[in-house]
Amino acid sequence: MPPPEQWQLSGNAAELYERYAVPYFLGPWVPALVECAALQPGERVLDVACGTGVVARLAAQKVGTTGHVTGLDLNPGMLAVARSLPPPSGAPILWVECSAGAMHLADATFDVVLCQQGLQFFPDKPAALREMHRVLVPGGRVVLSVWSKESPYSTAVTNAVGQQVSAEAAARINAPQALADAGERELHRLMVEAGFAGVTIHARTMLTRLPVPEEFVLWHLAASPIAAEVAALSEEARTALVRDVRTALLSYREDNGVAFPSDANLVVAHT
Repeated sequence: MPPPEQWQLSGNAAELYERYAVPYFLGPWVPALVECAALQPGERVLDVACGTGVVARLAAQKVGTTGHVTGLDLNPGMLAVARSLPPPSGAPILWVECSAGAMHLADATFDVVLCQQGLQFFPDKPAALREMHRVLVPGGRVVLSVWSKESPYSTAVTNAVGQQVSAEAAARINAPQALADAGERELHRLMVEAGFAGVTIHARTMLTRLPVPEEFVLWHLAASPIAAEVAALSEEARTALVRDVRTALLSYREDNGVAFPSDANLVVAHT
């Protein structure tokens, strides 16, 4: 399996990610992350693994015109979409392409580091956390989130992909859950060993609502690193994949889609 950090999207997958993954899976969690950070006007914020910039854009509004926001991501396709979107009111946003484990940023230049659902993708998590600590000013703070349980949807899609595509593709699509089984103790250990203090972990649950699988699953997978493998399937196999997901989610059906609980840990710490 490729290193978890290689969540690289090709073609128009980054645009589809912004259209399908952000509104349903990531966007609803952004206010909670930013609320935990308690951003103040004039602060300098770094958004690590920023993707198409949903966290960075809200942070820019919170810190205002006297603040500054930097969005950092390894994936050029994600950053291209981030740059193409209308800039928010508030702080200017600088988009930087580089690895979280070796940031091209000066020491002690940020008041706050944010990272939503990025830590699990980093092949060297301790190195990435040390980098976050390095770029923070003394007394700075970091707020990050990771999924704490595999959602019913994620389980259904992983199983269906494993059945209809391959075990390797299933492992790749399940990469966001890499820390879900580690638990709070492992998160706390990683933070402390990276040099952070005052580590607190807040468990949160949110109801996620999606369109019916027939209208959503294949578009969602087209916005993922296994887009090419899914596109190469026969029509029969794609139909079977959607059918498998639909069957697994029958108990979560609503009139206009499916609804299921999603669980995440929000981690807050200081330098």
